[in-house]
Amino acid sequence: MPEEVAWFDSHCHVQEFYEPDPSVLVRAAEEGIAGMVCIGTEVGSSEQAIALAAAPPPGSPPLYATIGLHPHEASRGIEGVASLLERVMASGPRPVGVGECGLDYYYEHSPRDAQRAAFAAQIDLAKRHDLTLVIHARDAWDDLFDILGAEGVPERTVLHCFTGGPTEARRCLDAGMFVSFSGIVTFKNAADVREAATMCPLESMLVETDSPFLAPVPHRGSRNEPRYVALVGECIAGLKDVTREVVAAATHEAARRAFALDAR
Repeated sequence: MPEEVAWFDSHCHVQEFYEPDPSVLVRAAEEGIAGMVCIGTEVGSSEQAIALAAAPPPGSPPLYATIGLHPHEASRGIEGVASLLERVMASGPRPVGVGECGLDYYYEHSPRDAQRAAFAAQIDLAKRHDLTLVIHARDAWDDLFDILGAEGVPERTVLHCFTGGPTEARRCLDAGMFVSFSGIVTFKNAADVREAATMCPLESMLVETDSPFLAPVPHRGSRNEPRYVALVGECIAGLKDVTREVVAAATHEAARRAFALDAR
């Protein structure tokens, strides 16, 4: 067991690759990961996240789950996700958030109008159920903030896998959001993301893996795992000229606030 540094992976999809490799959760615990949020992207992955968080295997860190519809899946409509959320809220176990949802104009796997409608509807779900909103945003900043302005930013909102620069980070912070950094911050071509991480206050910052995607350096190109969240945090510690322990403690505490975990 490494030194007592309690990292928190605020965004992963471990429920989608846990079955063929259940040891991924034990490895996370052995590396000092003290918790993780399993993020839903459509009905199936949301159901998997809820089930895994409700009954984590022996040796796993604490797991939490969200229910949401990714912008890539927006063409499906939110009816299935909304129905699942209503059912789970009534019978448990309670999720900690709605999402990931938002806008992705880079890939545009769903039409923009469908993305915007699904995003607005999920903002409403998060507000109605007093759940954290988890946002995915890529190449869509102006529309993102236009919709948030029209619908209202939920009390607890996370901009996950931040890919902008200092200007976009400031807009997120001014709106009261938590900003979550992934392995992208370790990439050589991500100078804007590193500049944003440098200026973002630790009390408003989360760290994540987005596993199995976006493995940080030196694992870039391989399957990502929650245990690698420490590499994200250590990169940020270097940018801010503080110790890894400071970043781990601050981002862990911020994650607990972001998802209201101490109120559960």
